[in-house]
Amino acid sequence: MRTGSLVLCSRLGQRMLRSVEPMRRRAFLVLVWALLGSFMAVATCSATLPPVLTLGFGGAYRVAFSPDGRYLAVAGGASAVQLLDTGDWTIVRTYEGHTGYITSIAFSPDGSVLASGSRDTTVRLWDVASRATLQVVDGHTASVESVGFSPDGMYLASGSSDELIRLWDVASGELVRTFAGHDECVSSVAFSPDGRSLASGSWDRTIILWDVATGARRRTLTAHNDRVNSIAFSPDGTVLVSGSNAEAMPLLWDVATGQLLRTLTGHVEEVRSVAFSRDGRHVAVADTRMVYLIETETWTVLYGFEGPAKSVAISPDGTLLAGVVGRSVALWSVETGAAVHTVMSGHTDGVLAVAFSPDGRLLASASADKTIRLWNTSTGASVLALVGHTDSVSSLSFSPDGALLASASFDGTVKLWDPSTGSLVRTLVDQASRVLSVSFSPDGVLLASGSGAEARLWDVATGTPLLTLGGHRGDVVSLSFSPDGTILASGSLDGTAVLWDVAAGTSVHHLEGHADSVRSVAFSPDGTRLASGSWDRTVMLWDVATGSSIRTFSAGHTYYVSSVAFSPDGTLIAAGSEDLTVRLWDAVGGTQLQSLTGHTLWVTCVAFSPDGTLVASGSGDGTVKLWPVGP
Repeated sequence: MRTGSLVLCSRLGQRMLRSVEPMRRRAFLVLVWALLGSFMAVATCSATLPPVLTLGFGGAYRVAFSPDGRYLAVAGGASAVQLLDTGDWTIVRTYEGHTGYITSIAFSPDGSVLASGSRDTTVRLWDVASRATLQVVDGHTASVESVGFSPDGMYLASGSSDELIRLWDVASGELVRTFAGHDECVSSVAFSPDGRSLASGSWDRTIILWDVATGARRRTLTAHNDRVNSIAFSPDGTVLVSGSNAEAMPLLWDVATGQLLRTLTGHVEEVRSVAFSRDGRHVAVADTRMVYLIETETWTVLYGFEGPAKSVAISPDGTLLAGVVGRSVALWSVETGAAVHTVMSGHTDGVLAVAFSPDGRLLASASADKTIRLWNTSTGASVLALVGHTDSVSSLSFSPDGALLASASFDGTVKLWDPSTGSLVRTLVDQASRVLSVSFSPDGVLLASGSGAEARLWDVATGTPLLTLGGHRGDVVSLSFSPDGTILASGSLDGTAVLWDVAAGTSVHHLEGHADSVRSVAFSPDGTRLASGSWDRTVMLWDVATGSSIRTFSAGHTYYVSSVAFSPDGTLIAAGSEDLTVRLWDAVGGTQLQSLTGHTLWVTCVAFSPDGTLVASGSGDGTVKLWPVGP
């Protein structure tokens, strides 16, 4: 079996699939799954395990400096928080456990605890040094949108889409108080520097100042014309700055009187994030077009940096401005406005394919961002980025000896790479407009590629085409060789899988039974069975010798199945789905054993490590996750 090191992804991302078939009938449903995936994942789990490693930021959403400035925390679409060392900007720790998009992060005043709020409705408290989970605070009934520590570190406030603010005891995780008064989502919370007041900003267009000790409402600030997205106190606590959707600039408030002091001009877009520097000399603003740095003596804009931006933070020493720009984190000098560094961890678009090297030391991932990345499976470090394709990279396959990595792309080519150096060895040009799948034969002599309704066999040594296998009525999106190399399986958008005699170039069996397109095919290690995953939400198991159906796995996934893989010992089948989960099935008995949740967009591809201890999954959220295979 080669499906442990070869994974063929059929869900090619929302943007690319428009070129395969119309997406209008699915656009709304895809959006619903992206927003509500954490809830449905919880509802459909039989057992869950946290991922071992998350590779890449995904869609970075929030940044926060540690109080001593040694670290920058980054969180967002990866459902994990990643900690960067500000000395060399490498990822030094990853905090795993959330099953939904992370919307907010904050460090405790002493820097020992990290808090994160998520769309999975929970707040997690982490020990920064050990990565251990200290508390899982589960009290909100909707997405947690903001978290913030009190100045003494004793309390944590959380604001939620359930319209409530909750105050938690950090040491025990117990609820201390609930603040109710907003009519819509609470998007931002902030303690005053003296810890006596708590400010909350809401989509109901108001900001409320609360008495922390009693829970009483002190005053309501009502000058915004649309939802409030972000608030921040000045270091001396006399001023509050707020950003909103409607006003194309932040508003400045007198905390003592509740009066609007001024409107900060110079902006033209919706404000998403605001932050004061520790010395109060600067305010950073992120909007849907730019990042701005404002000096507070005259309240004028010093610098403007290209966005769009989601979040900003100023380092404790006031020298650096960090902003989430696109899927990367940008750093600028506060003094000069010069760009200092850009941190790009992983892919900048959806991951479409993953493949383990034969020795299991490397994992390759392919993306709609037109690149291939090689990762160290022990450390999670990005080793190489292979750049050369001019369109989305749809499929990957390592040669059996690990000396070559093949990639298929929408640019109509198959490229062969040296994975040890990242150098391009050869380009095979297909006549079709896009190549959707690729697979090495077990002896490494042949390479199969799928484009249009045909599969092609290539001579690896010379790069010449040898044979074309035609018979499908729709695009061939998945290919897999039998372990002995005599049979090639193809999965197609026409809803069928075909078994081909490689030597004769003729079809052996047409496997019909799925009610929608077959997105992935994989042989069992002994070659006697074939698994197929379909957009009919099922996985089917076939007898290779007879072409008959053995079993249908239909009681698990609640949306399209995009990828399947056998474990190296043949006892498990992994299936990735647009319901945001990876499910592990007993390949013999047909029972679901585990449901792995953590991706925040559709799962496009899965692969077992060669030793069977890990499952890799790639997702439209731009990340790869490595999961332990439990007993």
